[in-house]
Amino acid sequence: MNADAQTEFIERIDRVAHSEGVTEPLPGLRLRRASHPSPMSHGISSRSFCLIAQGSKDIYLGDRSFGYDPSHYLVSTATLPISSRIREATPDTPFLGFVLMLDPVMVGSVMVESGKPAPQGRAELTAIDVSPVDSGLLDAALRVLHLIDTPDDARF
Repeated sequence: MNADAQTEFIERIDRVAHSEGVTEPLPGLRLRRASHPSPMSHGISSRSFCLIAQGSKDIYLGDRSFGYDPSHYLVSTATLPISSRIREATPDTPFLGFVLMLDPVMVGSVMVESGKPAPQGRAELTAIDVSPVDSGLLDAALRVLHLIDTPDDARF
C-alpha cells in the first residue's frame, strides 16, 4: 500500500474528525475518532464500506468475529444485530474510521453497468466480511474525502 496515500488518509480524517465521536461531513459519509479502546457495544449493522486509518476494531456477528485495521476493510451488506469494540486507540494515535454508507439500488446498478457476471458456484457468502485493502480502494476513499472540500461536487 502507498505510504503517502495512507498518511494523507490519516491527515484528512484527523482534520475533519477533530473531536471524539462520529461526524457526517457529507451525506452517507461518517468519520469517527476515539482516543481510547471502547467496551463492547451492541447495535445494528448498516450496509456500508468501512476503512480504518489508525487503530483497530472488532465486529461480532453471532459467534463469528471480524477484526479490521488499516490493512483490512470491512463490508456489511445487510442490517443485522452486531456487537463491536474499538480495540486499539490512544490519545496520541486515535482510532480514525471511515464509513461510506451503501445504497443497495446504486450498488446493483453499478454491478449491472460493469458488465461483470455474478459469481457462479457455491462460494460461501456472508453479510459481513473483511478483506485486504489495496491501493485502488485507498485511492477511491481519498477521492471521497477530497469531496469534503468541494461539497457541491459530492452529489455527483
